[in-house]
Amino acid sequence: MAATVNKEMVISDMLQVDAGIAAILMASGMHCIGCPSAQGETLEEAAMVHGLDAQELVTTVNEYLAKK
Repeated sequence: MAATVNKEMVISDMLQVDAGIAAILMASGMHCIGCPSAQGETLEEAAMVHGLDAQELVTTVNEYLAKK
């Protein structure tokens, strides 16, 4: 079974699931993935700051993980 993420996950935990998630987040407009404060934020918090839909990001990331 493939790993999955949710919007309550901390960014750093998501990147430990699969480093390729960083490219998805950056392509969505989250260019601060390497920023120390971003590492401690949940996906939902980071999405809110960037004006993005957290659930949409969850869906995109989980589709990526399911294909691996």
